[in-house]
Amino acid sequence: MDGEELRKIAGASTAELPGAGLEHRSGPDWDLYKVGGKVFMLMTDVPGHPVVILKADPDDAVALRERHKDITPGYHMNKRHWITVEGGGTVDEELVKELVIDSYRLVAGGLPTSEQPVDPRTYGRRA
Repeated sequence: MDGEELRKIAGASTAELPGAGLEHRSGPDWDLYKVGGKVFMLMTDVPGHPVVILKADPDDAVALRERHKDITPGYHMNKRHWITVEGGGTVDEELVKELVIDSYRLVAGGLPTSEQPVDPRTYGRRA
């Protein structure tokens, strides 16, 4: 999957996430996806190629970077808690969707309970 396809899949994955919204920023161009006013996904171009930046559990982030050459520390973000996903041969559509939901859950879980649009412990998990 190339970078544009990656961004298309990631963006489409947010459509069914309760309370998720998109904010566009320019100069440089950034798309920010938020839940409860907090960013859970960013999309931009890193010199010459599109990327998706997602929040990740620190232990999962390390494992993902070790397994996938197309996943690196978060671009312009906390390198321990964020990952950058690039289009390439090691990332498939299912993984992208899973990473988007995981990032959404992590950020939603940090909101006050009364503001959480879903139960972050169970939302999107397979039974």
